[in-house]
Amino acid sequence: MIKIIYCNNFLCTINIIVSLGYNNFAMSNGIVISKKLTETNAGIIVKTLIKQGVDSIFGYPGAAVLSIYNELSQAKEITHYLVRHEQAAVHAAEGYARVCGKTGVVLVTSGPGFTNTITGIANAYADSTPLVVLIGDISSESISGKMFQNIDIESVVTPCSKKVYKLQKNDNAAQITEQAFIDAQTGKKGPVVIILPRNILESECLSEKENIAKPIIPVKSFEKESEKLTKLIEKSTKPLILIGGGGLNSSVEINNFAKLLSCPIVSTLMGIGIYPSEDRNYLGMIGINGTYQANAALNNADLIIAIGSAFSDRSTCKNGNFAKKAKIVSINIDKISEDFELNIISDASEFLNFYIKNYKNIKYLNKWDNQINIIKSEMYENEDSSDRLHSSFVLKTISDYTKSYEPIIVTDVGQHQMLTAQFFNFNKPRKFITSGGMGTMGFGLPASIGAYTANPDNLIINITGDGSFQMNLQELATCREHNIPIKIVIMNNGYLAMVRQMQEKIYKNRYQVEMTNPDFVKIAEAYDLMAIRVKQKEELKPAIEKAIQHSGTVILDVMIDFFENI
Repeated sequence: MIKIIYCNNFLCTINIIVSLGYNNFAMSNGIVISKKLTETNAGIIVKTLIKQGVDSIFGYPGAAVLSIYNELSQAKEITHYLVRHEQAAVHAAEGYARVCGKTGVVLVTSGPGFTNTITGIANAYADSTPLVVLIGDISSESISGKMFQNIDIESVVTPCSKKVYKLQKNDNAAQITEQAFIDAQTGKKGPVVIILPRNILESECLSEKENIAKPIIPVKSFEKESEKLTKLIEKSTKPLILIGGGGLNSSVEINNFAKLLSCPIVSTLMGIGIYPSEDRNYLGMIGINGTYQANAALNNADLIIAIGSAFSDRSTCKNGNFAKKAKIVSINIDKISEDFELNIISDASEFLNFYIKNYKNIKYLNKWDNQINIIKSEMYENEDSSDRLHSSFVLKTISDYTKSYEPIIVTDVGQHQMLTAQFFNFNKPRKFITSGGMGTMGFGLPASIGAYTANPDNLIINITGDGSFQMNLQELATCREHNIPIKIVIMNNGYLAMVRQMQEKIYKNRYQVEMTNPDFVKIAEAYDLMAIRVKQKEELKPAIEKAIQHSGTVILDVMIDFFENI
């Protein structure tokens, strides 16, 4: 629409133009000719986010993305959470996605705003977490000379993203945004990045939107794979089911499949909670920090049916002796190894539904029960008879006390992470949120914020170490600003304990990991949050109860044994 405006005063004219929303204008002989923009790309993107059902965005503003923030200020359907560091924005979006299954959304600006997200994006890529990350960029117009905050975003982010889009002049912003959400959730999930040059965001959307053809997933027949699997099961005497993180959306199907076989079940770190931990057939987590009974069963099995497992080095220990007695069947969206007896390339739910429907009468010669009972009887628990607080005692106490709440537990990385995996019982999926593939310290606090936004009715507990907590403790401000009532348990031993433990075993006690920590109680007070220090066993339960009853964020600073190993 072209409009001619007459005004004797130039500044008056400009003010009228801006107030009316006419952004492109020119003057000729005192006459202002202005064209009103129908819609900017920034506006189109925000409308598309609303259409995709986005209710939460985690971000940090800057000049390159202010046009989107301007549109967000008018979008009542979306809550923006201002984090205090861009890495935390991605971890918060991960926590959100991992708890509710939807795609997490991140919005950051150019230059360091982008570079600060790399650890989070890499973490989401390693753990197959669906995200759409909107990254502002400098103007794409050709300007000579050095540009402020100029970096080749695409080159940096491509290796740790599922897909990268860069919005060009004639692209349709709605179509690219919608496609990014499809990409994040289709097949192997992961983070999708959209690079948004400032001038393109602020310009008028010109392209006509084409209808996006959503991927049609054909109904497959798995007759050949099912017949092979059945023969392997029937020849087996000691089958075992191994559950990995790729089975997260297939909990019901995995449970039904497990009932058919009635055999031992183990999981990787990322598979915890997909199958009920309290079921009699579940033996725990495998791998370097796994349970004795899970690893023992794995090493004695003659058939391993792996569902959604990536067979990482932390699970297999990469020592050449992994499951030497067993034939391996992998049910996974990707082919894992050519050496396996059978690779079933499929979404786990799709294959298992087919198999359960068509192959109900499986029988095998069960020689497991006695051996599993022996393996279980060989397990023993160390009684914590000392006066010092040990992680095992703290975590078991918290687990027992909060069991009725069915809390969502979010951990950081370290000894506390592995002990949480062992001492808590997770009987439902999406209750145990942790950084697996990257092992990212600083993940826990922001991921807890995201977990709460996804499920505000659930008790959220962040179990962290003193080292991990200090990586992103600035997000206490985000908790305070939005009154996010997560309960933070700091396992405070003054060391990077997992690293110290390895240095003791491998490098003859030569380590540089002793930390002089701040007073975490005073830090909490500085953010106007509640904090309780726990030094003695008898103080723990009252502190947990007080934290749960409090309506806001609470820090429990738990002073544990300095030299405890796992």
